[in-house]
Amino acid sequence: MDRKAPSLQGFSIRFLSWVESAILAGKSRAYYGNGWRLLSTTKITGMHLDHISKDDVEALSLSGSASNANCALRTLRRMLHKAEEWNLIAKVPKFKLLTEHGRRLRLDDDAEQKLLVAASTCHSTTGNFELLRDVIILARDTGMRNQRELYRIRIEDLDWNNRVIFVPDSKTADGRRMIPMSDRVCEVLRTRAGKRSEGWLFPEELVLYCCRHDYGTRVLTKTGNLAAVMKTMGHKDVRAAMQYQHPELEQVRAALNQGREAALPIAG
Repeated sequence: MDRKAPSLQGFSIRFLSWVESAILAGKSRAYYGNGWRLLSTTKITGMHLDHISKDDVEALSLSGSASNANCALRTLRRMLHKAEEWNLIAKVPKFKLLTEHGRRLRLDDDAEQKLLVAASTCHSTTGNFELLRDVIILARDTGMRNQRELYRIRIEDLDWNNRVIFVPDSKTADGRRMIPMSDRVCEVLRTRAGKRSEGWLFPEELVLYCCRHDYGTRVLTKTGNLAAVMKTMGHKDVRAAMQYQHPELEQVRAALNQGREAALPIAG
């Protein structure tokens, strides 16, 4: 190299500037920003780029889950590749990411009841409690993805006659689908929509992804119909285009309503 490689700390200024100016998705920018936040607390930041080895990376102690650690490692890998591209180092050391086991947490019936009882005793407004309750019910009984699906429900996409929710946009093309309304979902939606025929159902942004995992597990257990579950959850290995009525939707709705009691009454 014609010039001395900077430290990782010093290089971070140039890298983060590139992250802000490059054509990247907003989530990618946030991801690298969070990755650097995690890396910045480690001793590796004081090392010169050309001195960082595989052993140094594997010796890093990163707090949190494997997903959290991998955010830091992917960011480090991207930083080193940019350093190589900018002729600051000759070669990027190869290192492995940690094994991630996916989502296992479920927000089941018992957890739902405890969460809502606790929320009802908090010093917050009634409207906030009702919002949390409605979101939990919808998340558990629809299996919808949070930000891009559930929190973006529009009243125009609710088919009251066939009792289905149309998801017009998702993170994949296969996420465009119909979802059956359980009895309590239908009640929540009608209450929230009121006399309106258009507009957003929820203006707020919330995160409760474990409800989606619970939905898939619960409905599959009760129906034994993997194809029906995957269709209503919008997985990529099923057809995206569906009509309003399918036998699978009725099976899922029946399974959700069969023998269940709502954790808390809808009204009150």
